[in-house]
Amino acid sequence: MDTLDNIKTFLSVVRTGSFSAASRELNLVPSVVTKRVNQLEHQLKATLFIRSTRKLELTDTGERYYPRFLSIVNEVDEAFRDVASTRSRIEDHLRIKCPTTLTVMYFGKIFTAFQKSFPGVKLDLVLMDRSVNPVEEGFDIAIGALPSSYTNVADLPLCRMPRVAVASRGYIDKHGEPANPRDLLSHHCLSFLATGNSWFFEGLSGPININVHPDLTVNDSLVLLDAVKEDLGVAILPRHIVHPYLEAGSVQVIMKDFPVSDLWVKALVPENRQNNPAVKAAIEWLQAATQPLAPWERPDCDW
Repeated sequence: MDTLDNIKTFLSVVRTGSFSAASRELNLVPSVVTKRVNQLEHQLKATLFIRSTRKLELTDTGERYYPRFLSIVNEVDEAFRDVASTRSRIEDHLRIKCPTTLTVMYFGKIFTAFQKSFPGVKLDLVLMDRSVNPVEEGFDIAIGALPSSYTNVADLPLCRMPRVAVASRGYIDKHGEPANPRDLLSHHCLSFLATGNSWFFEGLSGPININVHPDLTVNDSLVLLDAVKEDLGVAILPRHIVHPYLEAGSVQVIMKDFPVSDLWVKALVPENRQNNPAVKAAIEWLQAATQPLAPWERPDCDW
């Protein structure tokens, strides 16, 4: 995008006849205009202008590149106009199921940005953490991270969601740290309702499944995190949610030799809705917002 800005600045200088006039047209300080033209000349390894105190002239190279750059910018502008026109023509009403915490933290922003770009698409976002069959429950898209699959429903992976088993420093000081998953049977456990009380770990000899007897079961990850921070017990949480407290040292990963298997955030779409323009646009938007980096892996999210 910097190169395109540099080209547009060059064209403005040619059109207005001077660097200072271009800076006024582009609402930039003159030094930025000069810098952009210098960068473009550096990229081309050629001088575009003959600079003098009396006038500004294009070099032979500048003369050759001017019409080509003008054509490139016109094509890019036309492409963006086509995209905007296509988006404005898509009209529909989508009903979408979303996980509660993920939506509050990330997907809510993704969908509001989507609706801003597709003003003709009305959205009903329904927040719930259980797995749903979108065909039976009337959803156009169902976003979730549970491994459930359904007949006549396409599973479209979005991004990996790493999880960790954690406990607070205060809990470990009082109750000790479990050395392996079987030790959890004698510990206080805190469970996420949607994933249930069967906890799965990866061992050297294969998967290990432990059925815990939780002191607390809740269907919201942030409430579960609060319980961990209050020294109430051991829980399995998405790493991105607990990351700040791991960094601070108030919460720590336990049983590192027995990692918890990752979940995959995915979109479930009824097969007969996959080719609907609004559904396709929403899925492409979700994929752009979650790939190749998940939202929680991006330092600056701008959708």
